Amino acid sequence: MDAVYAAGSLPIAAGDRATKVMATRLTIFGFVVIDEIQADGSARRLRPSEAFHASTECPWRVSKPSGRYRIAEEWPESDRELFAALQA
Repeated sequence: MDAVYAAGSLPIAAGDRATKVMATRLTIFGFVVIDEIQADGSARRLRPSEAFHASTECPWRVSKPSGRYRIAEEWPESDRELFAALQA
């Protein structure tokens, strides 16, 4: 997490399962955000539930979140409910 916050982001290789597991834990608590890098080079933001089930096919970019509690409107209601208490 220190490396991510110091550099702003950190690339994770596709097969680096141990680092991906740790990044998933950090994203669940809102400390980082995860972007999955697609084959065409574009990035797709992963929700915490998606990161938990993500495969090792694509590399990730782990970044410092832009805000402490950021909830996207396109998230399913089940994911938004996880952070509802933090917004109150």
